[in-house]
Amino acid sequence: MPLQPVQRTKLDDSDDTLFYDYPRFVTHVDDSFIQQLTDLYQQRLKPQTRILDMMSSWVSHLPEAMKFEHVEGHGLNAEELARNPQLDHYFVQNLNQTQVLPLPDQSFDAVLNTVSVQYLQYPEQIFAEIYRVLKPGGICIISFSNRMFYQKAIQAWRDGSEGDRVELVKGYYASVPGFSQPEVIANQSSTPSFLQMFGIAGADPFYAVIASRQA
Repeated sequence: MPLQPVQRTKLDDSDDTLFYDYPRFVTHVDDSFIQQLTDLYQQRLKPQTRILDMMSSWVSHLPEAMKFEHVEGHGLNAEELARNPQLDHYFVQNLNQTQVLPLPDQSFDAVLNTVSVQYLQYPEQIFAEIYRVLKPGGICIISFSNRMFYQKAIQAWRDGSEGDRVELVKGYYASVPGFSQPEVIANQSSTPSFLQMFGIAGADPFYAVIASRQA
């Protein structure tokens, strides 16, 4: 079911381009999350294929030993993207203003989105674009944790539990005919809750929702 208008709203509704104008050369998740993501890419991506890293930054977390035919980057900060050594090319576009990607049909073997899906106000249109640019059999991997720029995440994401957020992403895939049944990978914090009560922090929870273009 499409999101309702109120579910698309943000606490900070100023232009996203202004919010991301200043480069942030930091990682937004911990080392455990990053390692799990890189391991997942190692398992699911294939060498010498074409990759679209959507809503990317100065790092892509792709396996260093795996060589790709082409890695296209997209984001909101050109300085961050220019710093990313794994990108062969990149473009800047605000997906909350313009949903159509300047990319040919069926031109990528995989589309990746890392800890950024929570900022999409029109995810149904973006997932339709993901489907359009994927080759038949191509894979989409949406990964996220529980961190976010709270003021820039949409209400449906802010107000939901971690399980609700998984269901949201599954619903985004379901809004586009032709995606496979989504697969969910969920690895929550490895630190027991009673230790967290004593201030011992757990690892960032890791979620990935994966589907492929069937035709």
